Amino acid sequence: MTKKAENRLQDIPKPPRSSNYKPIEDYGVIGDLHTTALVAKDGSIDWCCFPNFDSPAVFASILDAQKGGHFKISAPSATVRRQLYFPDTCILITRFLSPDGVSEILDFMPPGGESEDGHVSQIVRLVRCVKGNVTMELECFPAFNFALSKHRLHSTKDGAVFSADGDETLGLTSAVPLQGNERGVYSQFTLQSGQTKTFLLRWADKRCPSKVIDLDFDCEGAFRETVHFWERWIEGCSYKGRWQEMVRRSAMTLKLLTFAPTGAVVAAPTTSLPETIGGGRNFDYRYTWIRDAAFTMYAFIRLGLTREADHFMDWIDARAHEEKPDGSLQIMYSIHGEHLLPEIELKHLAGYRDSQPVRVGNAAYDQLQLDIYGELMDTVYLSNKYGKQLSYDLWLHLEKMLGYVCKNWHRKDEGIWEVRGGRHHFVSSWLMCWVALDRGLRLAQKRGFPAEQERLRRHRDKIYKEIMARGWNNEKKSFVQHYDTDALDASNLLMPLVLFISPTDPRMQSTLTATLNELVSDSLVNRYQVEHGAWDGFHGEEGTFSICTFWLVECLTRAGRLKEARLIFEKMLSYANPLGLYSEQIGLTGEHLGNYPQAFTHLSLISSAYNLNRMLGE
Repeated sequence: MTKKAENRLQDIPKPPRSSNYKPIEDYGVIGDLHTTALVAKDGSIDWCCFPNFDSPAVFASILDAQKGGHFKISAPSATVRRQLYFPDTCILITRFLSPDGVSEILDFMPPGGESEDGHVSQIVRLVRCVKGNVTMELECFPAFNFALSKHRLHSTKDGAVFSADGDETLGLTSAVPLQGNERGVYSQFTLQSGQTKTFLLRWADKRCPSKVIDLDFDCEGAFRETVHFWERWIEGCSYKGRWQEMVRRSAMTLKLLTFAPTGAVVAAPTTSLPETIGGGRNFDYRYTWIRDAAFTMYAFIRLGLTREADHFMDWIDARAHEEKPDGSLQIMYSIHGEHLLPEIELKHLAGYRDSQPVRVGNAAYDQLQLDIYGELMDTVYLSNKYGKQLSYDLWLHLEKMLGYVCKNWHRKDEGIWEVRGGRHHFVSSWLMCWVALDRGLRLAQKRGFPAEQERLRRHRDKIYKEIMARGWNNEKKSFVQHYDTDALDASNLLMPLVLFISPTDPRMQSTLTATLNELVSDSLVNRYQVEHGAWDGFHGEEGTFSICTFWLVECLTRAGRLKEARLIFEKMLSYANPLGLYSEQIGLTGEHLGNYPQAFTHLSLISSAYNLNRMLGE
């Protein structure tokens, strides 16, 4: 770039950027099975990490509206903005209705295969005018490495190239001329009815070099291939019952959260979206929890999508070979299987609506959470039954893990909610230890695998009696959170779901009643009462947990209380955003809170819809 050109670019004022944050539920999600991007109703990509889910963010204005970076294409005159998905795909359509006409953007990321070799991370944005003459505006202001790394701009007649420290490059191939300054580029252009402009954003580094400005890229061909990929994938979904649209959208969302090269599933593709505005419960969910991934595989199996479960079992097989000497596993890993996930705070970022801290990494990776073995063994059992059968070599590792459960089930731990305020004898942890031993016994008996069956049976039965004796509060007539409290916990709704107790057992019935009285507010369920339950290490309130609401639906369903179950389920569906997406929690006024979209919520929607539909009758 010449000196004269540089001076001209610096004279261009920065486009104004509002400090207001959009509601979390105002975003749609696109992805390529390596990473995702959040696209707001105003056409702004406010979150994207390249090239993988857990890579540093390039666009993060959802965490800092001023510094975070964004890529926005919008119609400033629009009075109405709406989003929808191209049917049976994850191609997002954002529509702008204005006095001048109607325009729309088709956003998608061509999906990558199960190998990272040759995969190119890119976002395609097809902008077209449907009616009238509409003026559009474009702003592309990246902020590499969570706005920690500076970048250089090189402008060409065909677009712009942003080069950051560390050999990372982002190229924008543009169908319109771009003006720029030290941070990014800006353009204003007018489209007439029927006109289309195409923009290609492509990422590259020294590990994955690619031509970032690509005039030969076949956008229409990529669109057709992306449509075909998603249509072909969702054809494998066997669910044909009520709520088919919501179930299929949840399935595609879970697929978007799957990392194709390894089969790992992230809990959510974002970090630090707060569970309470202004609170400290802001965590990085861009990793693979054994618990979340196991539940996700259960949902896939229920829908007949067993290939995903088979691929995840390969990931589990690899982790099992990395077990600790005592046979234990970590509760979570990176999508590549890395063990160390140190947590740091990015103090330079303001956080969503000034909710600090912004965290990268997750300190919970070295917590003791005994429940993970139950979720894992239940998934192994179901996968063996409906998908790829369990190998002898993997069984040897699982047998060693079951030995660890026999020796350690009685310990205090941080539990399913990952509390940071001290360990307890959590009832749900002991419940899932019972599940681990029960499913291990079943596998040994069905497949003839060698196992100390009498030992497994003895410890399984001892856990059962222990829960009934110490996990039950006779005064409250309910199972409680842990042995030193009378506080309730929604995780105990899992008891009939994992076949620990009959849903019509008087103890479960009275636990349901107590839960409805203490933890439920107009169908929405709190995981526990923050002021009474185990302290999670943070002060302040939190929203209701969406997965707990779906657990309640399934619990009521299995108990035969179908009218209650259906009403609560239908009410919960009304809290989804117009695209059918959910975050982790629902706030006081129905707003979404926590990381988004949340695998936990979508997988529990699938499970509750499947069982409720079955009980209501086909």
